[in-house]
Amino acid sequence: MSFCVEAFGAYDIRGIYPDTINEEIAYRIGRFFPELFSARKVVVGNDIRLSGPVLKAALVKGLTESGCDVIDIGQCGTEMIYFATAHLQLDGGIMITASHNPKEYNGMKFVRQEARPISGDTGLRELEKQVADGELPAKAESVGRVEKLDIVEDYVKHILSYVDVAKLKPLKVVVNAGNGAAGPILDVMEKYLSFELVKVHHTPDGNFPNGVPNPLLPENRESTAKAVREFGADAGIAWDGDFDRCFMFDEQGNFIEGYYMVGFLAKAFLQKNPGEKIIYDPRLTWNTEELVKENGGIPVMSKSGHAFIKEKMREENAIYGGEMSAHHYFRDFSYCDSGMIPWLLVLELLSNTDKTLSELMQERMDRYPCSGEINSKVKDADEVLKRIEAEYGPKGKITRIDGLSVEFEDWRFNLRKSNTEPVIRLNVETRQNEELMQKKTSELLAGIRA
Repeated sequence: MSFCVEAFGAYDIRGIYPDTINEEIAYRIGRFFPELFSARKVVVGNDIRLSGPVLKAALVKGLTESGCDVIDIGQCGTEMIYFATAHLQLDGGIMITASHNPKEYNGMKFVRQEARPISGDTGLRELEKQVADGELPAKAESVGRVEKLDIVEDYVKHILSYVDVAKLKPLKVVVNAGNGAAGPILDVMEKYLSFELVKVHHTPDGNFPNGVPNPLLPENRESTAKAVREFGADAGIAWDGDFDRCFMFDEQGNFIEGYYMVGFLAKAFLQKNPGEKIIYDPRLTWNTEELVKENGGIPVMSKSGHAFIKEKMREENAIYGGEMSAHHYFRDFSYCDSGMIPWLLVLELLSNTDKTLSELMQERMDRYPCSGEINSKVKDADEVLKRIEAEYGPKGKITRIDGLSVEFEDWRFNLRKSNTEPVIRLNVETRQNEELMQKKTSELLAGIRA
């Protein structure tokens, strides 16, 4: 008998419940996971999705029948699975989440020892194959034990260790959990912080009554921006459903592009840890490179994607890595991404200056204007890349770490194809020239879409 495995992706599992992700698949994952990843003890948790508890129950049944002990940390964010795996020195972790997808979706993210990611290159394909048509291994003679554990206080204390809590100003901050899993964690953090938190869409609710928790969608940003303006807040923060990404707004309610956040956070780390390495992705680079060098750090470029960034961080022993997609990675967080550490670091920097967040950000945005990532549907992405390279490559400096990057004296661009759809993604930036950025973006888009 063969099982549907179309929910298996490059880095995780994500599908519609109960069509492509259901209890039977969750159970089979539980039966095969321990043997494939030499796991005797794993941590499991789920976000706020309505199908989370039943999928977790089936997964735990499969794990324990294979003789694996399970620590269940309940409703949580993805990064709490990373934290628990490393903190408790476990053999692996499984998070039941579909992150920012619509409510009918669910899925799973996997890590092995030391919270190292399990992706297509590191075991996910083998798991997919076994779940699809593998014969279930014999049940263990001794069934694994299940222990429920509350790790929230330990996790929050670790997160707060990244800043000097005593030196944080009593800032007013809008926090928008998007009815995802962040709300209860913010309630615990609030006890230790001097901030006045204005809570928006705070209660976890898998029905997503205020829309999908994905602040990258422009229509989802206004609730945070409006609250910032209404309450006269110093900053706003919004999270996706499993809070592994956070998105920031300045005191005027303006959305801050993830690109500028990378440079901002690099500066935060290097002011305390000069000489360290910072990892960044090739899509937009000049602002990050300049800030890293100015603050005594060493910039190291890596291919985009969490598996590549985490691998490069371990290889270089980098203190921090950031992607413009709002994923931020930290050495002391097992090289994993967190949506709770970044905003604390930004507000610590804000506490140490007399400038507003918009003033701090505008300096960098004026210095390196960027297009943001623009997607174009194309019939043949490889043909488009060849054509654009033939036109622009001979005049500039080419880099191929991730797609095609071409750099000129006063502007540069990166063009890369999607791994999952017939889409090509463009990013353009210039040196202090908004008009040139707009001109080159239009010019490139015309060539791409011709």
